Amino acid sequence: MAASFSTSGTHFFPATGRRWGTVISPVKNPLPRPPLLVISAVQAQEKPQQRPAVTKDQQPPNVESSSSRQALPSVQAQPRRSQPSYQEPSVAAAFCNALDDLINNFIDPPLFRPSVDPRHVLSDNWSPVEDLPPTTNCPVIRGAIPACLGGGAYIRNGPNPQHLPRGPHHLFDGDGMLHSLLLPRGGGTAPATLCSRYVHTYKYLLERDAGAPVLPNVFSGFHGPAGIARGAVAAARILTGQMNPAGGVGLANTSLAFFGGRLYALGESDLPYAIRLSGDGDITTLGRCDFKGRVSMGMTAHPKKDPATGETFAFRYGPVPPFLTYFRFDAAGNKVGEDVPVFSMNQPSMLHDFAITERFAVFPDIQIVMKPMDMVAGGGSPVGSDRGKIPRLGVLPKYARSEAGMRWFEVPGFNIMHAVNAWEEESPGGDGDGEIVLVAPNVLSVEHALDRMELVHSSVEMVRIDLGSGAVSRTPLSAENLDFGVIHPGYVGRKNRFAYLGAGNPMPKISGVRKLDFSLCGRGDCVVAARDFGPGCFGGEPFFVPAGGDAAGRGEEDEGYIVSYLHDEGNGKSKFIVMDSRSPELDVVAEVLLPSRVPYGFHGLFLSAADIRAQRR
Repeated sequence: MAASFSTSGTHFFPATGRRWGTVISPVKNPLPRPPLLVISAVQAQEKPQQRPAVTKDQQPPNVESSSSRQALPSVQAQPRRSQPSYQEPSVAAAFCNALDDLINNFIDPPLFRPSVDPRHVLSDNWSPVEDLPPTTNCPVIRGAIPACLGGGAYIRNGPNPQHLPRGPHHLFDGDGMLHSLLLPRGGGTAPATLCSRYVHTYKYLLERDAGAPVLPNVFSGFHGPAGIARGAVAAARILTGQMNPAGGVGLANTSLAFFGGRLYALGESDLPYAIRLSGDGDITTLGRCDFKGRVSMGMTAHPKKDPATGETFAFRYGPVPPFLTYFRFDAAGNKVGEDVPVFSMNQPSMLHDFAITERFAVFPDIQIVMKPMDMVAGGGSPVGSDRGKIPRLGVLPKYARSEAGMRWFEVPGFNIMHAVNAWEEESPGGDGDGEIVLVAPNVLSVEHALDRMELVHSSVEMVRIDLGSGAVSRTPLSAENLDFGVIHPGYVGRKNRFAYLGAGNPMPKISGVRKLDFSLCGRGDCVVAARDFGPGCFGGEPFFVPAGGDAAGRGEEDEGYIVSYLHDEGNGKSKFIVMDSRSPELDVVAEVLLPSRVPYGFHGLFLSAADIRAQRR
């Protein structure tokens, strides 16, 4: 098992291994064990390795330490490397590879399941790209970067498989890749710096050294008898020492969080991976983080940071009891208090997101459930929808030491994957225990949430829970297909008025942005501003940056900018756009042309120049 080290009360499991060019066909020749590490109290670094020669479209990454790294004027300036030598696979590895090929070609060929056929899933701008070192030739081609954003960076996470899949492949199965755009200091029209780097998870490093996929795909691989067979092959790989699941099986491909002075890449099936963004815009994986041994197995990809206290609240969920466990971190990023296992969640559900208020944490228990026996007995998937289940919302005191204060409220037909915000209000008339208000997109076609996602339609609703009477009411805010909602970060858990959501056409591609005004609830459609990207142009999650450039911000709640990557499928070019959040049509105030294609992805965040400087070393 990899060695660990501790910095400020946090354990890191260092990233190890070698990097080499992308393989475009399966190669069955595992490499020897990774080289020794250069480990210090600052971070874990790989020793520079010889790299393979690359094509003109495939540039090798920079592996120098951040302390000695210099700004790179362009990708083309990088040197080429020689091809490393590979050893023949062991007998056990060759046997397991043959079994994988047998399963993928004859038992479960992706041809018969279009929703997990790599030829379909990884087409257009979902197709993967290479690592890209910091590249400064990113010109501002329209308007100017607002001064309050200057020196900051927009970073977005998303799936980007490093190898051609051997068999079925779900969109969620790709390795995590971070795409960062460092904006010029002071804003204006100076060029920005783009960098794209894989998150160096255990899975990524293992398969990079093996030259081909090793771990089975969780979302697409465990389906019917083929899923059982893949599980048996994975067990054989573990028993013969080809992989160690204790090193982590996650992808870190979903989102990012910044708390306690550290940046983390997140995927709920594993622990967070600590990341560092350097002053020249490069991205380094520091290691897998267990917070001094106090966080185990996994953590939500959507932790919530309380803007008033600086504390961060999180949870993990899984297929074995307790199906939900709640925990928190102090403002310095240290895990505090004991875990709160929630045994009143009596069935394993896919609990992707949650919400907090000043006093409570709110958890959705939805109709997407884990059903491993369906794979064994019915030839289905271990994760699917259960239309017979009544969705619930669980309300737990935010500083609970046990689940004794958990209350569950049935909300039939309410299935949420993402929460926009929640807050507390007084009960009508001023008496009673008050109300909890939750705003979230309701997935109306829950059976398509993981399969045929292009058929998903989500309607944003406002849900009110009367804590005294237990009554629950719901009001739709818009009939449009909206998701990936964000708000001013200074209003998390507090009553707010505005939200910004992506318009799916179809999901998960985003064809535009909508601004909602919650004060119009009950008086019709709450969309008060809209921007469509145009034919063949799609973006991702819109992210709101306050005019002050950080969570505190200045001025009105909606005074700021909305940022996102944008891709034109007609000409194949990618851009970064900045929109004025207060204008009726969300006017574009700046547009940056990117030198490399940025695939569609999931969630991101904006680090101000002060945030970048404040990263803990």
